[in-house]
Amino acid sequence: MRHIAIIGSGPSGYYAAEAAGKKWGDDARIDVFDKLPVPYGLIRTGVAPDHQSIKAVARRYEKTALTENVRFVGNVTVGTDVTVPELQDLYDAVIFATGAPHDRQLGLEGEDLGNIFGSAAFVGWYNGHPDFAALDPDFSGKHAVVIGMGNVALDVARILSKTEGEMAGSDIVEHALSALRGSQLETVTILGRRGPHQIMMTPKELGELMHLERASPMVDPEDMPPVDDDLILEPGLRKSVTLLRDFAAIPASIHGETPIGIEFDFFANPVSFEGKDGKVSAVEVEKTVIEKGRAFGTGETYRVPADLVISCIGYRSSSIEGVPFDERQGKFANDDGRILPGLYCVGWAKRGPTGTIGTNRPDGYGVIDLVAEDIGQGSRKRGREGFDELAAARGLDIVTFRDWQKIEEAEAAAAREGAPREKFVDIADMIAARG
Repeated sequence: MRHIAIIGSGPSGYYAAEAAGKKWGDDARIDVFDKLPVPYGLIRTGVAPDHQSIKAVARRYEKTALTENVRFVGNVTVGTDVTVPELQDLYDAVIFATGAPHDRQLGLEGEDLGNIFGSAAFVGWYNGHPDFAALDPDFSGKHAVVIGMGNVALDVARILSKTEGEMAGSDIVEHALSALRGSQLETVTILGRRGPHQIMMTPKELGELMHLERASPMVDPEDMPPVDDDLILEPGLRKSVTLLRDFAAIPASIHGETPIGIEFDFFANPVSFEGKDGKVSAVEVEKTVIEKGRAFGTGETYRVPADLVISCIGYRSSSIEGVPFDERQGKFANDDGRILPGLYCVGWAKRGPTGTIGTNRPDGYGVIDLVAEDIGQGSRKRGREGFDELAAARGLDIVTFRDWQKIEEAEAAAAREGAPREKFVDIADMIAARG
């Protein structure tokens, strides 16, 4: 028998559980731990609430979770409720699938001013993550600045710009919808220190900006490189750059018809934040030039008005005491998934915050191949039985997948008209809902 502990119930965790189930069948017991009482990680709290088709991948994970040899162990924090050495004593392999839940910091003067948020916090706020439910952003100002040139920046800009009617069918939580209902924003500026050819935005997400009811995307034609230069780009990026060219061609009269302008500000590196009465009021930006794909400052600066700032520059994994961690890259120190004997990592915890949800599938299968190579037929460790005894001795209140299904039913029952669910944003309410 092989006893496998997976820490984290997001895509990489459940793909690893799926792989272990397929490799060993009834000869494995796989426990998937999560500090929250609810599964799915960033599928629940990271994917944009108006992208329900992407969230549907959770049904695949549900199929894995309901197999006899896989168990969800929710409401258990590894590192406090149970230590990593204790799990190593009980399981043949411990796999970190914890993702990258923390924001990378900009490290700029004024970053601690009010109404400046990282995307992990801000996205978690409108997606109902319990850690960020009390964030309370202020939308009474006219100008928002979104820092970053990836899809998360696009998600944030789009959510800030949509009407309440456009959010119908989404699972944005009520506290966020209510706050955005009173928004006074007139401009959303997307700052990027490099140029159009270096964006990380995909065509689908960029294209959505063309269909917003009260907002229009704006690109300065002078920021666009010569059209012939697009020929060297890979096809996906070329499509994205073509969309930017379409944005640049939108007549000024169209922009005048929409209440909100989504302005792309390329070659713009934020260097500090200015504030008034404790809140951000502007971003000081240095113009850049691109040499061999890298941005270099020119020394020329200007100010961008900002009553709200969301930094979307990347994420970091959570370090755990006693487990080697690469502070510079914000991920576990590992050799292709191996950390130490019996300790592994997968997904963003392994490679950093790169790739799509689907990238985690081969990653999950790959780490199980490593585990199989290392543990052979397994051992006489106690696995699930031993953990249950430990949990009972400590009075841990474990939430099972069947419990989660009751929570899910309660969220669906509480949904506003047209929405798939109204998420609980308080852990005590989640646990109470299981009955």
